[in-house]
Amino acid sequence: MTIDQKLNDLGYTLPTPAAPAASYVPVRQSGKLLYVSGQISADANGVVKGRLGEDLDVAAGQKAAALCAVSILAQVNQVTALSNIKAIQKLTVLVASTPEFYEQHLVANGASDLFIKLLDDKGKHARAAFGVASLPLGAAVEIDAIIEIE
Repeated sequence: MTIDQKLNDLGYTLPTPAAPAASYVPVRQSGKLLYVSGQISADANGVVKGRLGEDLDVAAGQKAAALCAVSILAQVNQVTALSNIKAIQKLTVLVASTPEFYEQHLVANGASDLFIKLLDDKGKHARAAFGVASLPLGAAVEIDAIIEIE
């Protein structure tokens, strides 16, 4: 089963990749590594906004993180076929949250679990997750990635 088919089975479709909102490129390739710029939580209805611990709970944050993962795949798909992914090497997960919110790691699982469901062992990765006061466009979650390709 292809990654696209697995995405569809999980209720997702690859969106049209978002254009950069500032002075950067969405993906930079160096050898077999793709550095994917931060992708914010967004779906067909627009940006998923809010702060964890104030507007959103962990489950909503996990869904927002999964949307970031799907956007990362959409950006990769612009550079190479998703079947060329050798491994998700590293994710950095930023979670807009209140100072009292301490479950950023659980929110990040929304993206991590999706990558593992889609790619099995290739989806297992190193990760950092931390809280921030705010994110661009009021997004709840932003994730960047380092992905190795064949």
